Amino acid sequence: MADLQQLFQLGQQVQGRLQQLQSELAGRTVEATAGAGLVRVTVDGRGMVRTLVIDPEAFATRDAELLGDLVLSAIAEAQRRAAELVSTEMRRVQGLPIGAGPA
Repeated sequence: MADLQQLFQLGQQVQGRLQQLQSELAGRTVEATAGAGLVRVTVDGRGMVRTLVIDPEAFATRDAELLGDLVLSAIAEAQRRAAELVSTEMRRVQGLPIGAGPA
């Protein structure tokens, strides 16, 4: 029965660390650009778009389709980087030794 209790405690520790990690990731940001910097997107660690900056020069061509593609490209890259960040942090949590508390 002691093994079951230890397993339960470990589960609680990992759950607590995951909740802490989610809070930390919400406060971290990653940025990506497209069109040689004409479009800049910042997303939080959960992949939510926080800022979108479009250089006025991007409107000079008045090509709405191209501008839309640049925006989507920057968002996709920023979200990919955020997912990479989450993956890296999750590997750290998975590497917790049994009986270890949150870092």
